[in-house]
Amino acid sequence: MQGIRVLIVDDHPIVRDGMRALLALAGDIEVIAEATNGREALDKVEDLAPDVVLMDLAMPIMGGLEATRRIHRDFPRTKVVALTQYDDRERVFLTIEAGACGFIAKTASSSELTSAIRSAYRGESFLSPSVASILVDEYQRQTSSRDRRDPYEQLTDRERDVFKLVAEGYTTQQIAEMLVISPKTVERHKTSLMAKIDIHNRYDLVKYALRKGIISS
Repeated sequence: MQGIRVLIVDDHPIVRDGMRALLALAGDIEVIAEATNGREALDKVEDLAPDVVLMDLAMPIMGGLEATRRIHRDFPRTKVVALTQYDDRERVFLTIEAGACGFIAKTASSSELTSAIRSAYRGESFLSPSVASILVDEYQRQTSSRDRRDPYEQLTDRERDVFKLVAEGYTTQQIAEMLVISPKTVERHKTSLMAKIDIHNRYDLVKYALRKGIISS
């Protein structure tokens, strides 16, 4: 059976030698070439069409991030696994955005390295536990931020129009005539906006509108 053809890209010979030695033990993975920077990696990908590229990110001439972006764009059949000593949030998201399907730290075990290569070869994603933790933390942070967002921001423009007119004391019929919509549509907007801001009577709605500066006293 043909092995998974891998290109190692790193500007440190000792790192390349170490990865080559580890991958030689895998049995189903074949290191077909090495490159010392992103520009050289692009040439090797074009000439050899490897299945997977193990890509360092911090390199001279052309960094791994730009090389990953170009490989993803120009050689989509070749998958990139980012291999770096850094796993900060910004770097992780930039690398994934560039098109890498895997991201593992250089401190990862040999089993993680081979698992990442095999996953990439199958068209799957692979993140080392530390990187996965970053993504989970970011998701929870964004979710928490959304939960704290002012519910008034969730209203549509039309719901805000209806909100202001209701708070100013206009009747459903008057609002319908002013906005040139049906009374039924006005009621639908009222029901929706009150659910979004969790207010269910006109008295509390007026207090909320005054507090927000939507109407003046």
